[in-house]
Amino acid sequence: MSGGSVYLAGMGLACTLGNDLPTAVAALARGGVRPVPVAVSEGVQWPVHMLPPQEGDWKQRLERVVRSVAAQAYEGTAAARSGPLFVASSSLDIGGMEHTVQDLRLGGDLQDFAGLVAAALDWRGPVFTISTACTSALNAVLAGCDLIRSGQADEALVIGAELGNRFTVAGFGAMQLLSSDGAQPFGAGRNGLVLGEAVAALRLGSRAARWRIAGGANVVDGRNPSGTEASAVLAMCHQALAQSGLRPQDIDLIKVQAAGSPANDAIEALALKQVFDPLPPLVSLKSAIGHTLGASGAAELALLVGCIEAGVWPSAGYAIDDELGIALSTQAPAVLRNILLNVVGFGGGHASLVLEDGR
Repeated sequence: MSGGSVYLAGMGLACTLGNDLPTAVAALARGGVRPVPVAVSEGVQWPVHMLPPQEGDWKQRLERVVRSVAAQAYEGTAAARSGPLFVASSSLDIGGMEHTVQDLRLGGDLQDFAGLVAAALDWRGPVFTISTACTSALNAVLAGCDLIRSGQADEALVIGAELGNRFTVAGFGAMQLLSSDGAQPFGAGRNGLVLGEAVAALRLGSRAARWRIAGGANVVDGRNPSGTEASAVLAMCHQALAQSGLRPQDIDLIKVQAAGSPANDAIEALALKQVFDPLPPLVSLKSAIGHTLGASGAAELALLVGCIEAGVWPSAGYAIDDELGIALSTQAPAVLRNILLNVVGFGGGHASLVLEDGR
């Protein structure tokens, strides 16, 4: 990224906590919700943080949720539909394929899912698909920032969408990555992650607003295609800081990737301690909404900003692993200006974003 500043002009969220951001933040303040069991085959089921039940088939559900989160992001202003639209997802239309007869399925083109989202929004501008596993949404934000900073667009809309499907749950289960009860990021009793559904909208723009996207980085290290690589965590943090013009001591809060994996959480904690000394306060959201894969960068950013603006703070509610030598913050930092958001995904993807509170 280079050139002018990019700001978070609006945001919307639908997740297991609620169909809009204020409802989700309020539900989190009340203690959150439990995941529900999803059966992937006879006698095999895993807990998943599902969206609140809605009527209609998969496509109708997608259209309704996408319109809702976009309306939240454009609240108080006319929706501009001629700028770039970035659709970020890991599973794309897999859920639709599971619920649609063969003759009515999409054609298998990578752009098909983004086409559905664009049609739901009556979008008239260019549409891009970003599918880099769990880093999809953060990479979409970085791409949108590039267009705005270069003067090719005044605004961009990022839609991060991950809707439930049995294929993804079964695959993660087969890889022995799932918890059978609940996710405990950095927890002493962590035994795997819990997947989640979410659709989030981030409206990016060049006009000054409270939250500025100061910088970010995307690092791919394929040596560990299904887990966290310490050297890549170091690289993404250092690159994001350098692009933001910040030092490690300038970061007031880190939104960690930690999903509850025994090994990956430990690698991330060790790597962060090599970059930050001392560590700034840490916060995790995956015990509240699950790991929402390709949507996680947008969903967790929206939920975190919503919590900060509402004065709500997510609590872990379980014991942290003493051997990691870290803690999750139990309250908002007294000084909170620069936030680092980290996301790690399959394929060796490691992405960071620095968000500055200009209030």
